Amino acid sequence: MIIYTNAGNPFGLKLLVCAKIAKKEVQVKTISLNDAELKEMKHLPILQLESGVQLFSTDVAVKYLLQGETPVIQRDEWLEWSTTRLAPALTHNMAVGNRQDPNAKPILNSLVKFLDDCLSKNTFLTGEKLTSADIAVWSLLAPDGTLKGAQNIDNLLRWYRAINAMPEVKAALEQLPLKELSFASLKHSNRFEGLHHIVLDPEIIDFEGQVLVDTSDNIAATVQKEEIQAAKDSFVVAQERAVPEEKVVLPKVGQKNNLITSALPYVNNVPHLGNIIGCVLSADVFARYSRLCGYNTLYICGTDEYGTATETKALAENLTPKQICDKYFEIHNSIYRWFGIGFDYFGRTTTAEQTQIVQDMFKDLYAGGFIETRAVDQLLCQKCDRYLADRFVEGTCPYPGCGYEDARGDQCDACGKLINAIELVRPRCKVCNTSPIIRQSSQFFLDLPKIEPKLREWVDKAEHGWTHNARVITRAWLKEGLKSRCITRDLKWGIPVPLEGYEDKVFYVWFDAPIGYISMTSRYSKEWKQWWQPSAETKVDLYQFMAKDNVPFHSVMFPASLIGIDKGYTLVSHIMATEYLNYEDGKFSKSRGVGVFGNDAHDTGIPADVWRFYLCSSRPEGQDSSFSWNDLAARNNNELLKNLGNFVNRALVFCEKYFDSIIPPMVLNEEDFTLLALINRDLKGYVHQMEKARLRDGIRHLLGISRYGNQLMQAEEPWVLVKGTDDQKTRAGTVIGLCCNLACVLATLIFPFMPSTARNLYAQLNVSSGQIESEKPQMRIFLPSGHKIGKPAVLFNKIDQAKIDELKKKYAGAQQQAPKATPAKPASNKLFTSLVEAQKAVDEQAAKVRKIKSTGADKSVWQPEVNILLELKKQLQTLSQPRTSESTAQPSQAAPSDPEPETVQSLEAEIAKQGEKVRTLKGNGSEKSVWQPEVSVLLALKEKLAKLTGVVAPAPGGGGKKKNKK
Repeated sequence: MIIYTNAGNPFGLKLLVCAKIAKKEVQVKTISLNDAELKEMKHLPILQLESGVQLFSTDVAVKYLLQGETPVIQRDEWLEWSTTRLAPALTHNMAVGNRQDPNAKPILNSLVKFLDDCLSKNTFLTGEKLTSADIAVWSLLAPDGTLKGAQNIDNLLRWYRAINAMPEVKAALEQLPLKELSFASLKHSNRFEGLHHIVLDPEIIDFEGQVLVDTSDNIAATVQKEEIQAAKDSFVVAQERAVPEEKVVLPKVGQKNNLITSALPYVNNVPHLGNIIGCVLSADVFARYSRLCGYNTLYICGTDEYGTATETKALAENLTPKQICDKYFEIHNSIYRWFGIGFDYFGRTTTAEQTQIVQDMFKDLYAGGFIETRAVDQLLCQKCDRYLADRFVEGTCPYPGCGYEDARGDQCDACGKLINAIELVRPRCKVCNTSPIIRQSSQFFLDLPKIEPKLREWVDKAEHGWTHNARVITRAWLKEGLKSRCITRDLKWGIPVPLEGYEDKVFYVWFDAPIGYISMTSRYSKEWKQWWQPSAETKVDLYQFMAKDNVPFHSVMFPASLIGIDKGYTLVSHIMATEYLNYEDGKFSKSRGVGVFGNDAHDTGIPADVWRFYLCSSRPEGQDSSFSWNDLAARNNNELLKNLGNFVNRALVFCEKYFDSIIPPMVLNEEDFTLLALINRDLKGYVHQMEKARLRDGIRHLLGISRYGNQLMQAEEPWVLVKGTDDQKTRAGTVIGLCCNLACVLATLIFPFMPSTARNLYAQLNVSSGQIESEKPQMRIFLPSGHKIGKPAVLFNKIDQAKIDELKKKYAGAQQQAPKATPAKPASNKLFTSLVEAQKAVDEQAAKVRKIKSTGADKSVWQPEVNILLELKKQLQTLSQPRTSESTAQPSQAAPSDPEPETVQSLEAEIAKQGEKVRTLKGNGSEKSVWQPEVSVLLALKEKLAKLTGVVAPAPGGGGKKKNKK
């Protein structure tokens, strides 16, 4: 066997130690990702078996090496914990510069404390016997500096030293020396640059103490000589880049050309905050950043206006579909204007250009043999007298183990699987709630299986620029294999199919809507093909912003159409997909008046720029996030007002008061250049994150710069120095000059997020605009000595708690008095059988406690929740202990051997009621499509009863032949 690893990789040591313990002969080869021996596996380390099979999961590899380990469940849970929790936290904590994560230290404190607590009762992690779980965790803690400054971890240190003294470990360290181990090596271990792409979840912090104390005097101690020299070399007067004024932006050969789109908002509703940050705002922030960098940038968006949803809305408001589109187009347009969304063109899909391009592209696909004709079953609502589009059919998910009752006709939001509308159990029309019938109709299908080989080849090359969730969703589709997808519908409101005999059909919205990006570009410029069908010498990067539910249409459907047409169309290079933004503890609901919608934001009196900043700082990038009124106020009052606004205002007011609004001469010392080196780290971090549209991290870096500015002001106290000796006055001038220059940098960095605020600050600084040098982001002199600033003014205002309480109540919806019910048992009463499940419960409860405490609630409110957290932690501690044969022999309290009589009786009653329903439907002569779903429900109930009682249920009454008794 061979272990392929890169130099210093702790995971490679993990494999080698386990191989030594298993007494397996292995060869260690230190290679790079580009080595030919890796073949297609761009991941290190890898264990190659004698058969040639390569195992890239180190957890799978150690299980293979040490087969027969017990207890298996606990070992597997610890292996998963070490890989998915400990390793990412250590990676982020050991990082420097733009890869630093402020959440890493407290999260790591919690994890190390948890380890020490578990080892207080056991010799090893799973009991008194060492397993691969111990080696996995030990290997991650082995690199130098991992436990630097640790205190009160006697149990962990005892365990660590015991493993370190093992002969197998010593033998392994002779091949892979301890001093060479480093988490920096993980950057070269896979194509994702290690584990930095894993976003740490701050809500898992449930330990408020400090185990790992920062032993360095301050962060300045980490600055290298090379960084200081670079800061000295770059701190010169910035050369302003000439920006040509062009009426029409077109791509240029040899330059960076960014074509940016946002998922087209559907026209029949008012967008809420989640819609806005998921699409148009995120794309706008990135487009503004892109222009600051001097890239040729075009931002295209518009409203998606065809489909049944528009027809339904028109009926509800007694308008024509065209009138509905006109009305809501203006609503969307006005909302986005208020939010400061700077589209280059904001269009519509109901244009002659859209019709022409969609029909032409269909003809190309048809001529190329990528269109099939099939007779399909469709759901017809007789009451509404219309065929139902997939999204206007709801019912129970047909997939086993799901059963979600509000699944849509195209996809189940609970299990995430695709659904054909006719497969839904108990389908119902979303408009009138009646049961539709099945009718056959001839439709056109896009032959995705024929395009799939080329699509897969393209995805392999393109997905590196996509967000993680976009890659996962796309791979899930490809894993199952693509199927032909219907592209037409029997509807009235849509683009007609341009073939004789099919004039009564229109294109399905998923097929025509993405083409809207192209038609809207054609409305922007007659030279639109330069963006969408560029020459071979012109490189266009297409960035598409959306929420995760839109990913398949942009990563599979639309690219498949363009690949099938094969006319050199621009394909998406960067899919920027978010998760979902929820409202407080629930979902946005216009009908119930819950949540803030686009037109509501204006009415709150809170400036649009504050909304933009807050939404970007809460952007659901790695996981779902929630809008919180208290969090909005906290970020405004602390991050904007106290940090950013306070620093900028103090610097400019001081310059006005003591230096007659003139930037004084600056004589920097070594400490100043060290500070500039730290600021350069954040500048590089800002650019690094913004290039990947990680807006939250971009904000984190720009706020880091303003914190450095505040610290400089507080440490130097220029208001004291200016009254002292000539040298002290010179020093005061240096500090203020430096701070004003930092304010100028910040004006540029905040421009993508808060354009109005940035323009205000530019005016106070007496500069026209700013720019970003993305190739070499360094702190330069933007306001040279002698420059006269404008009049300082406050940038932000405090949001009072009374205002927040008022808004929270206003947008909480109509709260109905619910009937009193039996109190639910606290979460601590639930018995867990999995360490992972218990850890998750602890994390969630800890987050709940912190959230309640942050609101300033009385102790009587949060103390019961703290008690539940303590009980959950006890369970977690118990589960981390070894399971003895005596304990496993005891019957589970959560699973009694005999079913409760009440449960059996209620099921029997449901079965009797459902059986009667089936017999009635069959007796009325109903079609099979009507009674078959009810039979499925009956069978499911009987199967449930059979599992509960152990008695096999008879066949459903009224149907089929009776079997002869033997």
